[in-house]
Amino acid sequence: MLKNKKILLCVTGGIAAYKAVDLASRLTKAGAIVKVILTKNACEFINPLTFKAITHQSVSVELFNLEVPIEHISLADWADIVVIAPATANIIGKVASGIADDLLSTTIMATSSPVLFVPAMNVKMYQNPITQANISKLMDYGYFFMEPEKGLLACGYEGKGRFPKVEEIVFYIKSYLKYKCDFLNKKILVTAGACQEAIDPMRFITNYSSGKMGLAIARAAHIRGAKVYLIYADIDIEIPYYLSDSSKKTLSAEKMYFAVTEAFANIDITFMSAAVADYKVENINKEKMKKKGDLTLKLVRTKDILAEIGKRKSESQLLIGFAAESENIKENAYKKLVKKNLNFIAANNISVSGKDNTKIHFISKETEDELNGDKFEVANSMLDIVLEKIKKMEQK
Repeated sequence: MLKNKKILLCVTGGIAAYKAVDLASRLTKAGAIVKVILTKNACEFINPLTFKAITHQSVSVELFNLEVPIEHISLADWADIVVIAPATANIIGKVASGIADDLLSTTIMATSSPVLFVPAMNVKMYQNPITQANISKLMDYGYFFMEPEKGLLACGYEGKGRFPKVEEIVFYIKSYLKYKCDFLNKKILVTAGACQEAIDPMRFITNYSSGKMGLAIARAAHIRGAKVYLIYADIDIEIPYYLSDSSKKTLSAEKMYFAVTEAFANIDITFMSAAVADYKVENINKEKMKKKGDLTLKLVRTKDILAEIGKRKSESQLLIGFAAESENIKENAYKKLVKKNLNFIAANNISVSGKDNTKIHFISKETEDELNGDKFEVANSMLDIVLEKIKKMEQK
């Protein structure tokens, strides 16, 4: 998704400027061509030579350069995307006010490429109503913004203002190179992870699902503008900070059943990617069981969440199920699609469980698409297909 993409990384004068070095490195290693603009204040924190050594591309500071007389125009035209990271309150205010008095601000003013701001500053500066008004104004104009993380800041304050994790910035860049916020005003529910069914207070039965596919869908949908609700069981990776406030952990199938059915009525699109346990132990031991030789457990069926919400689904709601199969993948998935009243089903071989790349057959009653690649890329491809379905529904 990044190979040969031309990324103009713009670094402003915040303490997080040093973290932009890691971002430049990640993008370069992923195959992107990265050129850098530093403001004069950024040079107080990091030397331009550092970026030059990492990117092997130009690093620019001055607006007036006799060797490149109109560099702000050439850089503005060159970039596939412009990324301001970190973005200070100063640069956000400048752009919102139409001020162009240095190389960075004039380049932003001149570009027609997507522009992504990654704010990082003191929590009070970020929460200042002037800063928030400037962000809202620029978003209305079509500029993109990431939310900063919450945590302990360099100034000693604690709150929202930290530079986001570099891998999350990379996900945003990948998205905005291709997409806009095309899921605005859509509410999307995603389930993810492997349910656990208790045997006793110490032991449980579960499956091999990592939750990576569900988190990829939730991440992609959020970046593309949706309001995402994540209901998750056991997962192998960290939940993105921007999803934490709208996430709920439900380890057992029963708890997930109640969480999903409670939320479902107000949801536009549901991706049921969690590996919900099909069986649970009939009688859970209240105390830890002692070893006494062979053990026999009586398992009973759990509630079928997908079948239940399939019955409740309205004409305006889209429901996407998942089928991890070991044989007759497409045939078994199609039967599940029909039986449970789904709009789409994503079918894959269980051999890809837990891996970063996947191969999915995305099937509806009318269409079938084969999707390959890393899970974030596949998640976006599924969203593309769902978006086309929504457009057709709205035309009727």
